[in-house]
Amino acid sequence: MELQSFIVGLLVTGSFIYAAWSLMPQVVCRLLAQGLLRWPLPRAFAAFLQQAAQAQAGCNCSGCDRAPANLKKTNKPGAAQASATQPLVFHPRKRC
Repeated sequence: MELQSFIVGLLVTGSFIYAAWSLMPQVVCRLLAQGLLRWPLPRAFAAFLQQAAQAQAGCNCSGCDRAPANLKKTNKPGAAQASATQPLVFHPRKRC
């Protein structure tokens, strides 16, 4: 029974950490990752934290139609009619 409780405790703790990390604002993720990088950690975990610590704010994807690079392409004659009706594009939330 003790082993089963220990395994359940590990699963619940891991699920809580994953949910907290996923729902945390990106600024807090970045600060937490920078703080955790000061500790001696395994390489794989340190690489993940290094990537999270260097993440830029905002999406910086230039994938939306209003990005500066895409606006220059659509400034052609007749482009105003085409840009009047645009489909909705839902972007997934950026992960930390």
